[in-house]
Amino acid sequence: MFPNPSRIIELIDIRPGMKVADFGCGSGHLTIEMAKRVGGDGVVYAFDVQKEALEALKSRALSENLSNLEYRRVDLEAEKGTHLTDGLMDVVLISNVLFQSEDKNAMAKESFRILKPEGRTAVVEWKPAGKLGPPEKMRVEKDDMRKIFTQSGFTENREFEAGESHYGIIFMKQ
Repeated sequence: MFPNPSRIIELIDIRPGMKVADFGCGSGHLTIEMAKRVGGDGVVYAFDVQKEALEALKSRALSENLSNLEYRRVDLEAEKGTHLTDGLMDVVLISNVLFQSEDKNAMAKESFRILKPEGRTAVVEWKPAGKLGPPEKMRVEKDDMRKIFTQSGFTENREFEAGESHYGIIFMKQ
């Protein structure tokens, strides 16, 4: 099944006051959990290419009285696609997005650029085989994921269990 949002946020160690980016936030299951966790002193930047997804997320956040989100419709594969300054974020989450990306390296590089030193990028993706999810040829193997992120300057911090159909890896900006 799909990852449990509160468990994922706990595993990637989102804390009060953090600045967090959600690449490809979609309808925001993880975004909402991160906004709750960072609290009023933190902020979550919700990035997606789909206007409808961002509108749905805004409505949900409003209904949950969350005012610590920034919504941006962006192309995460473009150079400086987030339009954020360098070294701003504590954590970047990239969940269920890279399998559909045409330029995975660009997304990894943008994540690296906007992270503070010692910042982390958590990647959650579909396991290589399974009945649920995208076609197997679209899925990104763990070793390929490691290569994408280490070539962008990251070091691997640790792997974590993201659910029955997903894996997770945390990369650090050293």
